[in-house]
Parts: sequence; C-alpha cells; structure tokens
Amino acid sequence: MANEAPSWADQWGAGGIGAMEEDDETTINNKNGSKKKAESGSGLGKAKAVAMAGAQKVKTGTAIGIKWIKKQFQKKESTIA
Repeated sequence: MANEAPSWADQWGAGGIGAMEEDDETTINNKNGSKKKAESGSGLGKAKAVAMAGAQKVKTGTAIGIKWIKKQFQKKESTIA
C-alpha cells in the first residue's frame, strides 16, 4: 500500500506535488504586496490622526475628572473643619 500512494513528505515537502503552484502564488503575492503596502501607508496616517484625537479626549477627560475629585475633596474638608 505504501508503495502505491505518495508519502506525506512527497506531497507536502519541498519539491512535492503542487510545489510549482505554491511558487507561482508566492510570486503573484509579492508583486501585489508592494501595491498593498503603498495603500496601507495612507491608512496609517488616518489611523494615527484618529488615535491622536482619541488620546486628546482621554487627556481632557482625565483632567476634568481630577479637577472634579479635588473639588469634591475640598468640599468635604471645608464642611468638617
């Protein structure tokens, strides 16, 4: 039986069945990959802008929250004294 069918190594190893097809797909992906990298570069700028806006909102919200906490603490101290 083992002599009739190709072994696992023959099918999936280097130079096995379908090795040429994988090489062709890799070449096509490499050619198209350069276009994808250029397109993703513009998306990176947009993502950076959104991240910066989000970080600014977090910073502002944190500052407002700290001021609120300080104000609440000062109210409690003034009523105790």
